[in-house]
Amino acid sequence: MQTPQNVFKASLAAGKAQIGLWMALTDPITAQILAGSGFDWLLIDGEHAPHDLRTILGQLQAVDASPGCHAVVRVPASDDVVIKQYLDLGAQSLLVPMVESAEQAASVVRACRYPPRGIRGVGGARAARWGRYESYLQESDDQIAILVQVESRAGLDNLDKIAAVEGVDGVFVGTADLAASLGYPGDAGHAVVQAATDDAIRRISQSGKAPGILSRDETIARKHLDAGALFVAVGIDAMILVSETTALARRFVRDE
Repeated sequence: MQTPQNVFKASLAAGKAQIGLWMALTDPITAQILAGSGFDWLLIDGEHAPHDLRTILGQLQAVDASPGCHAVVRVPASDDVVIKQYLDLGAQSLLVPMVESAEQAASVVRACRYPPRGIRGVGGARAARWGRYESYLQESDDQIAILVQVESRAGLDNLDKIAAVEGVDGVFVGTADLAASLGYPGDAGHAVVQAATDDAIRRISQSGKAPGILSRDETIARKHLDAGALFVAVGIDAMILVSETTALARRFVRDE
């Protein structure tokens, strides 16, 4: 059996925008529901959500069952061992948070590649379907999408060098942490933060890499798409649950 093509990576390389949703909930049933909703990709959040390897696996399996929807997994940190474990679970696209230098980005790329191109330990496990993908060791490097997250003043300062690193497929602008780093915690919509975000998207596009972003504001999300952002998350499952259930309760529940 041949290693499956990473359609998400191919779409980014072709300049085709991919619309996604952030998953803060960690249950495979919610992942299965969302995977059938029509999004191009779903983000499994190993950084801020209460995940372990088995819950990551469960959500990967749920998303894999829906053709046309791709799982991007955010690792908790740019750690070689954690990256290896997530890849062995079968993740084909990784988002690595808080990347602040070209050297760090290059280290992430090496962690995702088998020797001699990198340092990933040879195991494969579910990723290779336990040996059923007979050429996985030879094919997998080219099917892994490496997305690095720039979300600090230091990252912005080094953005051009980060985006130029060979093997990096996309750069995601993390506006929440970026707002805090720029002195506006909790205010990603501040004009200074938005200006920095717009400039970052422009610079990433000019580098030939795919810009990415998350915005729950439809107007802002569309603005970033128009500006060239290619992988855009337009909501967060937990926040949708909060807003919809709160609105529903308010329509029926009355104060005594």
